[in-house]
Amino acid sequence: MNEKTLNQIALAMVADGKGLLAADESTGTIEKRFKSINVENTEANRQAYRDMLFTTAGFEQYTSGVILFEETLFQKALDGTPFSKLLQSKGVIPGIKVDKGAKDLVGAPGELVTEGLDGLRERLAKYHEAGARFAKWRAVITIGNGIPSDYCIHTNAHALARYAALCQEAGIVPIVEPEVLMDADNSLEVCEEVTNRTLAAVFQELNLQRVLLEGMVLKPNMVISGKKCPVQADRKTVAAATLRTLKRHVPSAVPGIAFLSGGQSDEDATAHLDEMNKLGPNPWKLTFSYGRALQAAALKAWGGNNADAGRKAHLHRAKMNGLAALGQWSAALEKAA
Repeated sequence: MNEKTLNQIALAMVADGKGLLAADESTGTIEKRFKSINVENTEANRQAYRDMLFTTAGFEQYTSGVILFEETLFQKALDGTPFSKLLQSKGVIPGIKVDKGAKDLVGAPGELVTEGLDGLRERLAKYHEAGARFAKWRAVITIGNGIPSDYCIHTNAHALARYAALCQEAGIVPIVEPEVLMDADNSLEVCEEVTNRTLAAVFQELNLQRVLLEGMVLKPNMVISGKKCPVQADRKTVAAATLRTLKRHVPSAVPGIAFLSGGQSDEDATAHLDEMNKLGPNPWKLTFSYGRALQAAALKAWGGNNADAGRKAHLHRAKMNGLAALGQWSAALEKAA
C-alpha cells in the first residue's frame, strides 16, 4: 500500500469546489431512467448517454471524478477514445462501482446486506489496470418497524471495511458508502439516531481492519426526514443535524465527505450541501457524490438524441453543486441560470 498516493488521490477527489459524478447505474437501474424518457435500454444508448455526460465542455471545473459501472469503464466514447482515457484527459479521475448489490439479509426480514467480496481482489487489479483509481461500495440501511437491527448494521460495516482494505491494497481509494435510506415516514430525529449507530459501527470496523483513514472518502446520507414524514425538517435543521452527527463519529484524518443525494430534489441536495459549508470551517472537505441529483435534468434534456441540451443541463447542475461545495450557492444564482 502506497499511503502517500492514496492520500493524494483522496485529496484530489474532494478538491475545493469539485465533487463526484455518480454515473455507475447498473443496467437495471438505467433501464428505469431510460423508460422515463422513452429510450430503449441498449448498450449503444447507454454509451451515447454517458458520452454526452463526459464530453460536457467545462464540467471538469466542478467534477473531480466519475464513478463508472463496470461496462462503462471498458467502453469507448463515440469518437473511439476509451472513457477512462477521455476522463483522464480532462483531469477527471475514473472510479468504479465494485459491489454486486444489496440482497436479503438471512434471518432479518426487511433488511439487506451488500454482496461482492468474492473475487474482489482480482477484479480490483483489473480495474486498476483499466485506469480506475477509486472505487465505491454501497451498504443499505433501512428504517422501519424495529429496524435496523444491530445485526444488519454490523454485517454491512464489516463488509464495507473488508472492501476498503482490499481497495487500498490494490492502490485504489475506497469510497465508503453507508446509506441510511430516506424512504420511510420517520422523523429527522430517528434518522439521526440510526445514522449515529451506523457511523459508529463503520469506523470501528475500519479501524479493526487497518484501513488508512487518510486514503478514503466517506459517502454518507444526510440526516433528513423520511420522504413520507408529514413534517419535513427545514434546510438549516438538516445541515445542523448532519454536521452534529458527522463530528461525533468521523475522524478529522478522513480527507473528505462526499454526500449522496438519496432521492432529494436537485435543489434540496444542492442547498443542504451549501448550508453545511456555510456553517464551516469543518474538519473535512464537504462535497457531493450525486447521481440522480446531477443527472435528472440532463437525462430529460438529452431525451435520447439532443446531446447539446443534455450537456447544458449537466453543466448547470455541476456548477451549482460546485458552488455549494464552497458555500457560495444561492437560490438567486439558481434562478438566474
